[in-house]
Amino acid sequence: MSSTAPPEPGARGRTRRAILSAAASVLARDRAATLADIAEAAGVGRTALDGCFPDREELVRAVVEDSLEEVGRSLTGAAPDQGPPLEALRRLVAALVDVGDRLRFLYGDPHLPRGFHAAGRPVIDLVERGQAEGVFDPEVGAAWVEHVLWALVYTGCEEAAQGRRPRHDVTSAVIRTLENGIHLRRSPAL
Repeated sequence: MSSTAPPEPGARGRTRRAILSAAASVLARDRAATLADIAEAAGVGRTALDGCFPDREELVRAVVEDSLEEVGRSLTGAAPDQGPPLEALRRLVAALVDVGDRLRFLYGDPHLPRGFHAAGRPVIDLVERGQAEGVFDPEVGAAWVEHVLWALVYTGCEEAAQGRRPRHDVTSAVIRTLENGIHLRRSPAL
């Protein structure tokens, strides 16, 4: 399925989407997970999995493509170019945490180049806008903030996946950490 192809309709489409979602979660935890593990997590039999993906390589390739699309949809849906920069940043973090398993999977894929997320500019544009409006510290480079944001989201999702932080607390923890690091603080007037 190419990135421009619409999702497959009907039961086969639902099965395929369930397999892709489950595979991202399972493979994020364990890159050596079996196809049987993935089928079980998706709630389908091996025959259904084999009918959608003839081999492991094809499945992993499809999960990479689907995960990149999911992350892209999350970025777009967060509308980082709209509203006050701090609110946009909070929406962006929440949207990325929502696709945390996809991010964890993608960061663990040895075939993706480092910085795969940098293909678009929504985060950089948001940070630069916040800096221009005097909300974010202009002394901290936008690219640095982007990398820190992705690292914090990944770390929060990984902490939740390992049971070290409640899933519902990840977004607020990432936001607090990020805001405390990039928010422009003005010296008190004398």
